[in-house]
Amino acid sequence: MPHLPKKVRENFLYRSIEKFLGHFDLHLTAQAISNILAVIVGALAGLGAVAFRYLINFNHYFFFTVCKDIFSFLGEYYVVVVPALGGLLVGPMVYNFAREAKGHGVPEVMENVALKGGRIRARVAAIKSLASSICIGSGGSVGREGPIVQIGSSLGSSVGQLLRLRPDLIKGLVACGAAGGISATFNAPLGGVIFALEVILGNFSANTFVSLTLASFSALVVALPFFGSSPAFKVTHFTFQGAEEIPLYIAMGIFGAVIAHFYVKALYFTEDFWDRIRFPEQFKPVVGGLIIGSLGFFYPHIFGVGYETIEGAMLNQLPLVLLISLVFLKIFATSITIGSGGSGGVFAPSLFIGAMLGGAFGKLVVIYFPDVATPAGAYSLVGMGTIFAAAAQAPITAVIILFELTDDYHLIMPIMLSCSISYLLYRQFSKESIYTMKLIRRGVHLHGGRDLNVLQDIMVKDIMGKKVEIVSEEMPLPGLQKLIQSTEHMGFPVVNDKGELSGMVTFDDFHYVENNADLNNMKVKDIFKHDHIIVTYPDETLDDVVHKLGLRHVGRLPVVDRNNPKRLLGLITRTDIVNAYSKYQAFGKYS
Repeated sequence: MPHLPKKVRENFLYRSIEKFLGHFDLHLTAQAISNILAVIVGALAGLGAVAFRYLINFNHYFFFTVCKDIFSFLGEYYVVVVPALGGLLVGPMVYNFAREAKGHGVPEVMENVALKGGRIRARVAAIKSLASSICIGSGGSVGREGPIVQIGSSLGSSVGQLLRLRPDLIKGLVACGAAGGISATFNAPLGGVIFALEVILGNFSANTFVSLTLASFSALVVALPFFGSSPAFKVTHFTFQGAEEIPLYIAMGIFGAVIAHFYVKALYFTEDFWDRIRFPEQFKPVVGGLIIGSLGFFYPHIFGVGYETIEGAMLNQLPLVLLISLVFLKIFATSITIGSGGSGGVFAPSLFIGAMLGGAFGKLVVIYFPDVATPAGAYSLVGMGTIFAAAAQAPITAVIILFELTDDYHLIMPIMLSCSISYLLYRQFSKESIYTMKLIRRGVHLHGGRDLNVLQDIMVKDIMGKKVEIVSEEMPLPGLQKLIQSTEHMGFPVVNDKGELSGMVTFDDFHYVENNADLNNMKVKDIFKHDHIIVTYPDETLDDVVHKLGLRHVGRLPVVDRNNPKRLLGLITRTDIVNAYSKYQAFGKYS
């Protein structure tokens, strides 16, 4: 068996697995064990996806069939109150049991991977399943992707924590859960793998790809008996006519980037608006539900995931005015649902908005360029990719998932072109995706799955050394030489006869005069730096300290009282900062 941490080997479950494998004389590597766990997590994510889909169907039946009879006295207006009823259940559930289940879920998973060693509370899977299924089933204008990612990731994290695995292994299982969830719920095994790599982890490696592939395949095998192997959308097979269509698909990419930017801005503007409203948090989804119900009375297309409407756009069954209207109505409805505290994903709304935008664009193209354009539905399909590629900043995922959702390879080149254009143009508007924007607003800056500014979250007082070797101004240099040799420290705070900080003396200061002066006749006050001494304060962040260290190219700073800069409180070094950063990255906190 592999040499894994002692805590793992002492774990009862791990020892049981080891004993079981021992009966078959199996000696597996650490990577093999990871792959076995990936298959297990994938299967669990697949079961989670199945349960989640059935919960959505049950809730949809309850809210739109049973409640129709209960509220029969309202006649056709019963749909106005249905989303509010869902909000009445979702709000208190999320507020009291798992607040991280609020919203679209993917940013929370990204944050857990980057900052908390992949640790997600076990209850999140259950609460997210219930809350999102109720929200979607009662007409909330959100999708299944965010919830199933959070559900699968939570299951993966729970397995890793149960086995007491290292943070890096837990992160891998979190990504496996996400890949498995996407694979099972959308019948998109490759899309699940690429989504986990491109969005959740933000990096690629061969070993990770293998584990994610196994998890994705395992989830799909579990889900196939329940959902079948048919693609999510049944569409006409479109074809790419030739070079004369290229400018049209470039234009589609440009429009997609603009609308995607508007979508992201609207989503977070609405969240801010609801956050400013002084109203009990747990009941805001009720108010949001009433707004969605009122809008859905006139435009029922905005209720729920909206796959039927997407398919209608691709089959060219919707009129131009309705297509244009639904672009903005869906943005508004999704923003209200999530902003008011609903629970659901933003992937399906991205596809919906893109399908409506592409459908409208296609109809206009057919009218003005009848000799060049393919059927309008082709642009609807391409439009789906442009919105998600731009908003999620995930062009590879967009292309792969579109292929798997439609099982149509004929438009792969136009899709790749439009998605690339929308992705690149969106980056001119914003460097943050619809997912990372939520984290930026919390002060978490991610790049490649890692936090660039974790140093902003660690205070000097938390890591400074309080037992500091100090020297006096009157210390002879031979004494300083012995202190350097015995401690191997490269610098020391200097204090005057009153015990007040007066400067810093370093090995470089001593080395400069070591061979050029009579050390016995010199003291520390003759060589130490006392002009413009750089200090730091306990309430500053490590980010502040790093800037100060770079200012003078020094390796340590004295920590002083802000109200009395002469009072030495401690010392902080580059090594302290590196150790704190590593610990924070592994465990999500310093202490």
